[in-house]
Amino acid sequence: MKKSFLFSILFLVFGFHSNAQVFEVSYASDLLKEDFSGNVILYLSKENKAPKNIFVGLELTPLYRVTVNNVKANETVTFNDTSISYPVELSNIERGTYYVQAVFDLNLGDATIGKSTGNLYSEPIRVDLTKDFDKTFAIKATKVIEPIELKETKFLKDISIKSKLLSAFHKKDMFVNAAVKLPKEYYEQPDKKYPVIFSIFGFGANYKLHSGYSTFLEEVGGEPSIVVYLDGNCFEGHSTYANSDVNGPWGDALVKELIPALNETYRTNSAFLLHGHSSGGWTSLWLQVKYPKTFAGAWSSSPDQVDFRNYQNKNIYEATNMFYDESGTLLADVTIAGRFPVISAKDFYRTENVIYRGSQLRSFDAVFGGYDKNGERVRLTNIPSGDINKDALPLWKRYDLSILLRENWSTLKDDLSNKIRISIGTSDNFHLHHAVQLLEEEMKKLDASIVFEYYPGDHFTIFTDEYKKEGMAFLDQCYEDWKSKNK
Repeated sequence: MKKSFLFSILFLVFGFHSNAQVFEVSYASDLLKEDFSGNVILYLSKENKAPKNIFVGLELTPLYRVTVNNVKANETVTFNDTSISYPVELSNIERGTYYVQAVFDLNLGDATIGKSTGNLYSEPIRVDLTKDFDKTFAIKATKVIEPIELKETKFLKDISIKSKLLSAFHKKDMFVNAAVKLPKEYYEQPDKKYPVIFSIFGFGANYKLHSGYSTFLEEVGGEPSIVVYLDGNCFEGHSTYANSDVNGPWGDALVKELIPALNETYRTNSAFLLHGHSSGGWTSLWLQVKYPKTFAGAWSSSPDQVDFRNYQNKNIYEATNMFYDESGTLLADVTIAGRFPVISAKDFYRTENVIYRGSQLRSFDAVFGGYDKNGERVRLTNIPSGDINKDALPLWKRYDLSILLRENWSTLKDDLSNKIRISIGTSDNFHLHHAVQLLEEEMKKLDASIVFEYYPGDHFTIFTDEYKKEGMAFLDQCYEDWKSKNK
């Protein structure tokens, strides 16, 4: 009887693994000259007909990853229950009809894997997943993701400079890119010089697609302006133009390399102003604080966490876990109106454990984190437990803007007073208004001349005409102040 029971248990265990759902993925011989080594991602979705294009973390759908070495064209990469997975192993996902795509990640520089230039991908196919685990699905990558081209015009130009600083850091050629929108008067007045507004997009945006549309930036202080749309994307996500142990010296590359090249190519008057939203909002604030003499003013809109006592609605210095609060309640990273939970922190982190680079939380880890003495990445959150890695906190503190301003205001105030405006919705979907409120409280204690403004709305609805008008009025004043000091 005991032997029979033991045999049944072993049959169930080993039988389960031998009958797992299987996808076999390969790539066509004309796509790569050399063998492929790296990560292969399998995307499944019941709703999205092109699942590789999902917004990772905000679209919760089955994801799988396999790491391979020296795979030749037409050789198969097997996805089964041993693959790194979200939300469950392949054999345990909900049965039904799915759209499926595979991507071979060459990691050539773009952030989002499913849209990264040069990556190999398969056309979407529909599959019916039943309980027939003996069925194997074959998928072949036959396409290469083409680069997005900027639609240049007489007034919209692409600028790209090879960065010596970033190239030395990464030991390969690295470029800083931007689009330059010139005023309509630019060619009619060949001797006139113009102020510059740097516009920085939020996470997931592409400067080539959106450049030229922020028309409210095209005049400052009653004068036409040059608008420079910065490319925030890098291997790990959004660089935020912060010097980083992982991403490299992006801030220095902008200030010491791109700006001089901009001055040489276009007629600027050296009045440099900053505006950005979300991760671009954090970028504009960071650049103003770290390079206070370079920039004449920053309007930071809905910036990412400016005080890590509220990072995704958790105090990382005191909390022990990013997934649950002290009572064991599951925490939300994404909300509706700042109150109603939509995406849990647990789901967000677990999807990014599969999509191993270029997504939002991994992007934060790359900017704020670093390496241990053995050269291993130090991440804030341990997977799968969600426990906060206390070894990461000293690294992250370097990028806590609240700490940076509190501890250095006495030396920064002469260069920063009246140069910073932070505006945000009162119901931000990512809890960002709570961090802004904490920073405001600290700045009030120092009587710091920083403007804080709150508007009805969330992360995506606050950009009304009034919001833009009042933000630009602040930059107008910053420009007037700059002119009075640079007569």
